[in-house]
Amino acid sequence: MNLKMLPDSEKPRERLLKYGKENISTSELIEIILRSGTKKRSLKEISHNILANMESVSKLRDMEVSSLSNIDGVSEIKAIELIAAVELGRRVYEEDNYNELVNLTSPEAIINYFHNLFKNKKQEFFYVVYLDNQKNYLGKKLLFKGTVNYSVVHPREIFKEAYMLSSSYIICIHNHPSGDASPSRNDIETTKMIKEIGEIHRIKLLDHIIIGNNNYYSFYEDNNL
Repeated sequence: MNLKMLPDSEKPRERLLKYGKENISTSELIEIILRSGTKKRSLKEISHNILANMESVSKLRDMEVSSLSNIDGVSEIKAIELIAAVELGRRVYEEDNYNELVNLTSPEAIINYFHNLFKNKKQEFFYVVYLDNQKNYLGKKLLFKGTVNYSVVHPREIFKEAYMLSSSYIICIHNHPSGDASPSRNDIETTKMIKEIGEIHRIKLLDHIIIGNNNYYSFYEDNNL
């Protein structure tokens, strides 16, 4: 049924206003985000199809545009809209968490805050965390996305961001999708290069952490900085 044909009391936007965001269904939330159906599928059919294609709504966190747009009635544009909404919600809670970060000197503390960035990733992702002169959190940035077992890191991008944030310290974090956190020759050479350039610019590399499956490697802990 077309939403326009529904009485106002049954339309998702009106129900949210009347009953509050906590008291409407997940399918209604999806309908509000997607706004309209297609020539072949009503909005309610599309929201039903999306939820029917996953075990629980939490699976939306891991969906990509390509997989969502394979669902009946979901165009690429609608997939992008839904994924953007999910990502915005994730960032809202993530930033609240990061605002509490202070004195990141322990690899365990760093991993506790950032391990979700690498969950179920099939490629290497290289992040840099930026800290002020008191080692308080300023921000993080994904700088490089590599292949299954290789990422290309250019120090220029790392330190450009550091200057923009007036950062005094940096921490590099990347994952090994293979599950083995042992540093490769490229990891060792890259870390040495970043450390040396950081010393020139007076932006100290505190650690480079590699995350595997239930294991990690810390250059700092291994006295390899």
